Amino acid sequence: MSNKEKFIQEVAEGYTFEGDSIVLGGAMLNGEAITNSLVKLPLKTMNRHGLIAGATGSGKTKTLQIIAEQLSENGVPVLLMDVKGDLSGVAVPSDGHPKIDERHAKIGIPFKASGSPVEFLTLSDEKGARLRATVSEFGPVLFSKILDLNSTQSGIVAVIFKYCDDKNLALLDLKDFKKALQYAIGEGKEEIKEAYGAISTASTGTILRKIVELEQQGAEVFFGERSFDVDDLCRFDDNGKGMISILRLTDIQGKPKLFSTFMLQMLAEVYATFPEQGDADRPKLVIFIDEAHLVFDEASDALLDQIEAIVKLIRSKGVGLFFVTQNPTDIPDSVLGQLGMKVQHALRAFTAKDRKAIKLAAQNYPITDYYETSTLLTELGIGEALVTVLSEKGIPTPLVHSLLRAPQSRMDVLTNSEIDNIISKSSIISKYNEVIDRESAYEILSGKIEEAKEEEHQAKMKKEQAKASKSKSRSKAEKSTFEKMVNSTAGRTVVREVTRGLLGVLGIKTSSRRRKSSWF
Repeated sequence: MSNKEKFIQEVAEGYTFEGDSIVLGGAMLNGEAITNSLVKLPLKTMNRHGLIAGATGSGKTKTLQIIAEQLSENGVPVLLMDVKGDLSGVAVPSDGHPKIDERHAKIGIPFKASGSPVEFLTLSDEKGARLRATVSEFGPVLFSKILDLNSTQSGIVAVIFKYCDDKNLALLDLKDFKKALQYAIGEGKEEIKEAYGAISTASTGTILRKIVELEQQGAEVFFGERSFDVDDLCRFDDNGKGMISILRLTDIQGKPKLFSTFMLQMLAEVYATFPEQGDADRPKLVIFIDEAHLVFDEASDALLDQIEAIVKLIRSKGVGLFFVTQNPTDIPDSVLGQLGMKVQHALRAFTAKDRKAIKLAAQNYPITDYYETSTLLTELGIGEALVTVLSEKGIPTPLVHSLLRAPQSRMDVLTNSEIDNIISKSSIISKYNEVIDRESAYEILSGKIEEAKEEEHQAKMKKEQAKASKSKSRSKAEKSTFEKMVNSTAGRTVVREVTRGLLGVLGIKTSSRRRKSSWF
């Protein structure tokens, strides 16, 4: 058996699955595509997470688009994080091209143009259904980790949450939490000290500064009502296709704190809400996190630990996470080790550091007799990738140099009018874009603070009035005593004697002056 025949056999055995699968592309050997030697992704292990990596312009975003539309076609809902703004085209069919037909002929599959059902979501002022969550939904532990607080500061956050729970004070947005914190070190200091212990003013100052930092990245838009129901990510269209929810994040690249805050809260909400699924024939939801380094670059150790825990646990809920980034080293090793599927596009070696990174990246893939992985990583063409996935038995498939299929949808952005047309048909946008600002901790505690200030003001006024009244009474008493003394015989005698003494001295001085004047 020739080396090529052996390779074809290994690919056929490694990428043949019992359950449903999607075709990603065709196998390549020595730079040439081998027709009908298909590279597939089993739906059953798509909840084991994955990585799509590669240099800018190598085609990783189109790979994301291919997998998302194939999942949708197979009845799996998808959430896409569209940081660069180039994924909206998945909603409409491709215009086709001779080069696409040529590529598919090499792979051995026909090209079929089609669009997918799309829902646009937003964290900011982009068009789409608004995503929000309340502070209460974060809980004290996650909220403290988002703010990167130490144990003492986290304890204060826990006290604030506990106090608000006990007093039925809703913590909906950041101004609610800040007002509760202000109340805890001000007017409510004694009340909280008696029930929960003393709170350090220095620590509350640090917490407030952390919240301000979060607000400066636009977090006040994210916190509030109406909270987004993660079940709305798992919808289908009338034809049974999974809905592709596209979260438009084009204005979030400079706000990594907000992005990581949203991601962690949403994953925590999905984990808390979705029922255990066990081993199912397909995932319930697949989430693609584009520009994944934004999640990890600014993350604290506590936040990374939380993300690692969620990545490990969330697959039992039937949810797959796919991180899309330039280099596998952008993902922490603890998370990278949990990713069962890897699609690696070309990496560029411009510096010694780049070459070292490529050697490290090559070590993340199964050993193969057919490729020199570290060399091939720098030679991959656009739309080509090294692929390995987990089989249905949880075993990594052979590493294959693959020629990827073309997206069935448009490989370009939608126009504003096309986006408006999709949004006009949305069944959830009116639900989530309604502005709700019900009475919460801010309003209630503001009222208490004003009452306390008014009571303090009234007490101060009464005290001043009492002091003034006492002073007036004392003055009257003194005047009355003096008048009685003057009017009495003894009093008149005393006054007369005092007056005489004063005038007598003056008189003596006057007489002296007169005598002196007569000497001249």
